[in-house]
Amino acid sequence: MRKENVPIDVLVTLNENYMEPLKVMLTSLHHNNLEENFRIWVIHESIGPKKMSDLKKLTDYFGWELHNEQITKNWLDKAPTIKRYPKEMYFRLLCGEILPQDVKKVIYLDPDILVINPINDLWEVDLEGNMIAAATHTGITNLTSEINKIRLGTDHEYFNSGVMLLDLEKTRANVNLEDILGVIEKHGAELLLPDQDVLNFLYGKHIKEVPEEIWNYDTRKAVSYYARSLSKHDLQWVISNTVILHFCGQPKPWNPNSDSRFTALYLHYMQLLTRLEKNFLG
Repeated sequence: MRKENVPIDVLVTLNENYMEPLKVMLTSLHHNNLEENFRIWVIHESIGPKKMSDLKKLTDYFGWELHNEQITKNWLDKAPTIKRYPKEMYFRLLCGEILPQDVKKVIYLDPDILVINPINDLWEVDLEGNMIAAATHTGITNLTSEINKIRLGTDHEYFNSGVMLLDLEKTRANVNLEDILGVIEKHGAELLLPDQDVLNFLYGKHIKEVPEEIWNYDTRKAVSYYARSLSKHDLQWVISNTVILHFCGQPKPWNPNSDSRFTALYLHYMQLLTRLEKNFLG
């Protein structure tokens, strides 16, 4: 248990399209971390006042601080912001520059996530001098990581950017827009997942690996996790041990055509949120 009133800082970067999934994610975070205090940092460009007000009602109900970090500066004007390069990509990579200097570290979470167990152990990870902690999504044979090493010309694992613990003092010293733009200009045609590719290309050597089956479980790959663990990581193991379920790819669990083995769990938290909003949030 953390010291009283000492919060865990959680960062999200998104647009209005992901506000409902964000609220589901935060509902799951609350229900499985009742003893924790959180500060939620939302970096965005254009989320409207009504949606932010609704989000604040939820975080107020949980007893958390909500920080609305709306970007109004023009320092991204020269950055490519077509569909492949949404502004939220830059907000995530440059969060150290955006957040207040007294925020020393932060857990970044994509909104298409459920937190189903306590998250404190991720917050307390010893980065051992690294800038970031993140997980890979390797599958059974590690083939994906090897392909990405060849594609990007790197010699380290390929990390998923959807869940990260960031040392913001180190990111402020090492991450800058000019380097990011340089990679996009020189290697843009080779970038399949631009924000993730840029993260790995520029900063992969400064990332500490954490176990994906605990901290960034790709719900599409349940069979791979089960096989790789020699049948240890079955559904019961996941519910007891996995902290973060990441609904990568399509369809998302809130879509009617989703039928993965974790869709029902996601819908459960959606229903909890609906009840909260109906009965307590107005």
